Amino acid sequence: MKYIDDFRHQPHVELLATAIRNTCTRPWTIMELCGGQTHAIMKYGIDQLLPSDINLIHGPGCPVCVTPLQAIDKAIGIAALNHVIFCTFGDMLRVPGSTKDLMTVKAEGGDVRTVYSPLEAVTIAQQHPDKQVVFFAIGFETTIPTTAMSVYQAQQMGLKNFKLLVSHVRVPPAMEAILSSAENKVQGFLAAGNVCVVMGYQEYLPITEKYQVPIVVTGFEPVDILQGILLCITQLEQGQVTVENQYARAVQASGNTTAQQIVNRIFKPVTRSWRGLGDIPMSGFELSADYAAFDAENYFQIAHINTQEHEQCLSGKVLQGIIKPSQCPEFASRCTPETPLGATMVSAEGACAAYYAYRRQQSITENISQ
Repeated sequence: MKYIDDFRHQPHVELLATAIRNTCTRPWTIMELCGGQTHAIMKYGIDQLLPSDINLIHGPGCPVCVTPLQAIDKAIGIAALNHVIFCTFGDMLRVPGSTKDLMTVKAEGGDVRTVYSPLEAVTIAQQHPDKQVVFFAIGFETTIPTTAMSVYQAQQMGLKNFKLLVSHVRVPPAMEAILSSAENKVQGFLAAGNVCVVMGYQEYLPITEKYQVPIVVTGFEPVDILQGILLCITQLEQGQVTVENQYARAVQASGNTTAQQIVNRIFKPVTRSWRGLGDIPMSGFELSADYAAFDAENYFQIAHINTQEHEQCLSGKVLQGIIKPSQCPEFASRCTPETPLGATMVSAEGACAAYYAYRRQQSITENISQ
């Protein structure tokens, strides 16, 4: 509790908020790159402590949210098969596909199971040799090492009935896609501390140099986030451009090299599609040739599935930081956690879900006034 209390300590929060107000002399737009940070900002009202010149916008930092519709449809197609046990994280169950979600597949008789780790899916495959067990592998660099280990263990056990539907993605290429967009508003980033625990932050250095934007690796508590904002604003005000590590208690420059080694052994970088961002070169992973037998997409011959995002859902613009959830006309009316139009309203890390939970009434008032 010491670390939680220290990083939520009100006097520290007030000191940092004052320092930010004293440092900021002009408008700046900063994007946080983790859904956990987005929810903390909304829950603790961090944005409301800041001067009006600082605009916090929410990036593609929710792994469920950036998983494209076509990946959801592929998952639904596999999960509906009689000889399949489909394993997924709980957040994915209610993400809408083109016509239904995984929860509906489960209600219709599909064997869809919620797991907390891909290693649970390996155990299920051991227990059910007569079934094909498929794990829906989503997430950023934070979760990829455990997925890689599940494949390694399955191979060591000689399991022939364990497969991955891979939709893992990498953060740095998405940052470049945002910065190179004609609609880009970002002047500085708060990078996700959990991603950097695994990957370090050296791969951000070329981004700061190429696009001249500061990047601050940041934690998830109020003091973390405010200190990250202060470091970012200080760089912007002084005309500096570098990578800083606010989250030094957990992140090292080189990251977790052991985790990186298992990822590089099992996977290789490829172009991946992101919800709202489209295809981004070298932004994701697929199984390497030595582990291709575990690829569910090839095994079930579903690579041809290619669906378009729903036009009425503006989650793509939310994920790019072009609009905030409250600026979507469907927010808190047609689109709610009970009747979501897109993943950003479903996921526990989604920006729309954060606004609905913590700023719903304010957002409704904003929509009416518009």
